[in-house]
Amino acid sequence: MDRFEVGKGEFMLNGCPFKIYSGAIHYFRVPREYWRDRLSKLKDCGFNTLETYVAWNAHMPRPGRFLTQGMLDLGAFLDLAGELGLHAIVRPGPYICSEWEAGGLPWWLMKSDIRLRCMDRKYLDAVDEYLDLLMPILEPRQATRGGNILMLQVENEYGSYGDDTEYMNHIREALQKRGAEVPLFTSDGDCRWMLTGGNATGTLRTVNFGSDPDRNFAALRAYNADGPLMCGEFWLGWFDHWGEQHHTRAPEDAAAAFERTLDLGSSANVYMFHGGTNFGFMNGANCTREGEYQPTVNSYDDDALLTEWGDITPKYRLFRDVLKRHGASVNENEPAPVSLRSYGKVSLSPVCDVVSWAKAHVTPLRSPCPVSMEEAGQSTGFILYSAFVKGPREEMRLEIDRLGDRACVLADGKFIGVIYRNGKSDISLLIPEEGLQLDLLVENMGRVNYGVFLKEPKGAGAVRLGQMFIFGWETYPLPMEDVADMRTQMPRNGFVPALFEGEFDAGSTPEDTFVRLDSFKKGVVFINGKPLSRYWEIGPQRTCYLPAPFMLAGVNRIQVLELEGCGQAEILLTDKPDLG
Repeated sequence: MDRFEVGKGEFMLNGCPFKIYSGAIHYFRVPREYWRDRLSKLKDCGFNTLETYVAWNAHMPRPGRFLTQGMLDLGAFLDLAGELGLHAIVRPGPYICSEWEAGGLPWWLMKSDIRLRCMDRKYLDAVDEYLDLLMPILEPRQATRGGNILMLQVENEYGSYGDDTEYMNHIREALQKRGAEVPLFTSDGDCRWMLTGGNATGTLRTVNFGSDPDRNFAALRAYNADGPLMCGEFWLGWFDHWGEQHHTRAPEDAAAAFERTLDLGSSANVYMFHGGTNFGFMNGANCTREGEYQPTVNSYDDDALLTEWGDITPKYRLFRDVLKRHGASVNENEPAPVSLRSYGKVSLSPVCDVVSWAKAHVTPLRSPCPVSMEEAGQSTGFILYSAFVKGPREEMRLEIDRLGDRACVLADGKFIGVIYRNGKSDISLLIPEEGLQLDLLVENMGRVNYGVFLKEPKGAGAVRLGQMFIFGWETYPLPMEDVADMRTQMPRNGFVPALFEGEFDAGSTPEDTFVRLDSFKKGVVFINGKPLSRYWEIGPQRTCYLPAPFMLAGVNRIQVLELEGCGQAEILLTDKPDLG
């Protein structure tokens, strides 16, 4: 049993000064079969501590039930870290940001009048239920109980969002009432307004940055006069939004800033040591103050010390050298590269007209206006809206209010274009005397995970032709959690949003590969029916990581939901990742 304390100017472990050299790995972004490999590489690099968030929305896709199977077995992840000799820092939120869907907040919080991250009673009741189910996993794994957890975080970067100290104290007390005995801390950026708003009474403040540690720690010292210095997140890379350039950082620059951080006597948590992947629909998004939506790609490579697929990098080697110079125990015998395989080209055939399938297999919700995803009881994926527009009407622009986030528009079954929330609609409709069937297939491209737009509904709000509202809608929820059995006849002429399918043989022992879709425009890749990754021709991500544990020995089915039209229906399974 370890005794870990926040001393004056130092952390103390069993009565001796102790520096935390921590690296972030999120269990919910890494196939369970690869946990040991990634944690071993963390240890070998010289880190003594694992840091992980807890994704509330992954564990509780519905109220009242806490999932722990497969990649969500947090207890097993922490136990494995302990077995390898790693301490742990756990950041249970309830909000985590992390470029993850809604910052980890469950979708079902969005469908009512709950106010998030404050002393709203409905929100607190949900948080308390979450902690009731989570803390039995964390409580026995604390250092005070013979486990490896040294610290727990209270909320996350709250100073960037609000100033409700009563709320922060509620989270602190909620953790303690449920058995939290190890030191508690907060983490925020270096701005005064962030450090002022983000604290809870009696907790250690830490500061997040990726450069200029002297300035950042000077800012922290105004709020943490004599406690240990700690960088709660040392950012050594950055994440990508669709349509941007791929973010990289020179290894030498990151290592120099990290070394200066340690030279100042600080503990530090490297974010990310290994980023992993936002599998399926779980990527988050940002939104500027001006309202420009910025969805995050599925790769969370983050230019980290390990690649998305787990290989060490030049940055890893430099950080290992820094840690060695600061007294850490390292393993300079480098692991073999991760085994990657090219399975070659796979031809696909269209097997399902998604709009027709929805109308044949999903019971619609009927209402005057479109029903949001949240109102329909849906988390992620797609949602279809269908209405008959009476004619005749002059040609008018089709407008969708509060679009979340991208709509494929079909008129009388014909695909006529796309409306995206970031731009103005350029689709106009001339309604004939006999009227027109209007279908809108809307994609939820990821809920905002940071800032003032956390609580945004997905789907569509009001729909208009010019200034005239269209009423009388049927709403078809399409979460697309399993597309294995989706089949329809395909129309003979013209493109419609469609599911394509093909097969490949992974052999007796599958190996990691990457899906490349150069002839496709925008959509989602599925493996054996389950959502793997989004793709979009605007990049920067050009390949989708397909880990071996997601495949079957022998024949596998790969499906592609193409939303906007494609050239040759062929993909490439390659051993060469391309993140931009």
